Formats: sequence, C-alpha cells, structure tokens
Amino acid sequence: MKNGKVYLTLQNGKQFVGKRFGAEGDVVGELVFTTGMTGYIETLTDPSYYGQIVMQTFPLIGNYGVIASDAESRKPWVSAYIVREKCDNPSNFRCETTLDDYLTENGIVGIYDIDTRELTKIVREAGVMNAVISSKKSSAEPCNGYAIKDAVKTVTSDKVEYYGDPDGIKVVVWDFGAKNNIVRALVAHGCYCVKVPSFYTAEQILALNPQGLMLTNGPGDPAENTAIIENLRKLAGKLPIFGICLGHQLFALAMNGKTRKMKYGHRGANQPVKNVQTGKIYITSQNHGYEVVTSSLQGTGVLSYINVNDNTCEGFDYPELNAFTVQFHPEACGGPHDASLLFDKFISNIKDGKFNA
Repeated sequence: MKNGKVYLTLQNGKQFVGKRFGAEGDVVGELVFTTGMTGYIETLTDPSYYGQIVMQTFPLIGNYGVIASDAESRKPWVSAYIVREKCDNPSNFRCETTLDDYLTENGIVGIYDIDTRELTKIVREAGVMNAVISSKKSSAEPCNGYAIKDAVKTVTSDKVEYYGDPDGIKVVVWDFGAKNNIVRALVAHGCYCVKVPSFYTAEQILALNPQGLMLTNGPGDPAENTAIIENLRKLAGKLPIFGICLGHQLFALAMNGKTRKMKYGHRGANQPVKNVQTGKIYITSQNHGYEVVTSSLQGTGVLSYINVNDNTCEGFDYPELNAFTVQFHPEACGGPHDASLLFDKFISNIKDGKFNA
C-alpha cells in the first residue's frame, strides 16, 4: 500500500520504520549509501548498483522528476531505493514523470520518511551489510544467505551495438555494465564505438580490428569474472586500453594483482583523488565497493592516482602495455567533469601509436 508502513531490518538486527512508495513487495539486498546531491536518475539506472538497496544521504530526492534521456542504461538496476523525503511535485521543464511513478512502473520498491542520517552512520561504522524490506516486522534471517552473484552476466547487453561516425576512431566498448555516458564521451571525441557483451572473447574483439579498447564499469565482485580476466590477459599489449571502475579492477586482476572488498566503498560525486606525479587534486564521481590492492601490482605498473580520504588506489598506468585504468568516473553525468581529460589521453594514445600510457 502506497504510503503505508514498511520495515527495514538490517543484518545486525537494527530495524527502521518508514513509508512505502514505488512498487509493492518485499526485497533483500546489500545496503549501500551514496552522497550525490543530484543525479538520482543516473544512480537508479547505473548497472553498478545491481543487487543493492541504495540509500541517498541527501535529504530531498525527486525534485526535478524523471527524464528518460538522462538514464545511464535501459532500466533501473537497484534492488530498492531509500530516501529521507520524496518530492511528489517536481519542477523542471524537462520533467516527464515523478520518481514515485517511475519506480512503480519499473518494479522498484522505495522507502521514504526514514532517518537516513542515522542509517548512514550505522553503515559507516559497521560497514556495508545486507538488509530486508518488508511490509511486516521481520527478523534479519533473510539477510544471511544473500550474496550478489553473476552480476556482470546479468546486466551486460546481449548483442553488439554501434554508435558514432563509422569513419571515426574505432573503439570496442567491452560492456560489463556500461554507463551510457562512457559511449557518449567517446563519440564526442570522434570515436566509432562498437559495444560488445561481456561474454565476448579476446579473439572476437581482435577480429573487429579496433584501434582501442574501453573496459567499462559494472557491478559485483571483480574476482568472480574469471573468463573476462583470462581474455584480458590475451588482449594486454595488443591495442591501447582504457579501463574505468570495474574495468580498472579487472585489468589489475589480469596483471596478477589483487582486489578486496571495502568497508563501505566510495559512492557519490565528491570523492577527491590526487595525481601522484603532479600532486593535482580532482573531484570525482565514484561508485564502487571493491578496491585494487596497490602493493599487489608492484613492478607491474605505475600508481597514478590515490584517494585523498583513505589513500586507496584510484588509478594505474601500464606503460609497456599502452594501457591505463582509473577507479573513478571521468565521464560522470551530471558531474563533476574534472577528470574528463582522460578521454583526451586515451585518444592521444591511439593516435600516437606509442606503447606509452
């Protein structure tokens, strides 16, 4: 029932009571928070949130409604959505529908009128945990067996798609759960993008005769994707490579590096990263719950970026392989755009034909 009482029970037994909006139903997922003040449409449709109950720390969500062209993929991927206050009367000349109606149409359960500040503090202190949303009081037992599995296989496209000018620079976009704006940014830089599913092999990718390879973002545990990692080993050094988010992690694993799950990850549009060579600081958009273990890549590449808040790895260059990868999103929509120059770097690597990332 819309606006009816709904219960959020955390894996540690803590329970919250809120009100329901969006779709009916009960759901179990991994509870995470994101700090973005804008971009909730992009958040809902980011495939990297597959399997997760997403909570917005910014208190008012939905004030500019929903605009289909702002979506980052074909549908919302979150398991459920939690906000402090939802706006039922959006004001924007581009608005097409309300957040409530959008969630209802897409079968996404929503909760509002809940203390998101207290909930965020719990996740920050205890770490990411599973949670269950139900119409009746529930124990935390349904949380115990939940795990995000086959994430990339679920969100990837099932066919080859083409974007941009066929006379442009041919780049294969390996879709692990790609945000649309990665393709938009490449097309804006003069690329002809051939987006291929995650199950494509190294041989199939090379048969397309690309001039460059983009490794996209995506959901889940990077180490789960053993076939992709093996194919990446075959592709390394064969053509210029640029990896973003999950693509960064997968390339590190292909280089025999290691990844690990973070306490609560980086999700939001205000993450500061530092270029370790120049000392310059960039404000970036991020959405990840795993990190590359910097020490595991010693002697393999060159650390390029670190997170200013916790010193975690935010980027690696692999000069001998003409490859570079970053944990953050240089294509972020709706921002920030501090790191968009990395697309220029990728195009330069392709045009120069030099194995020097």
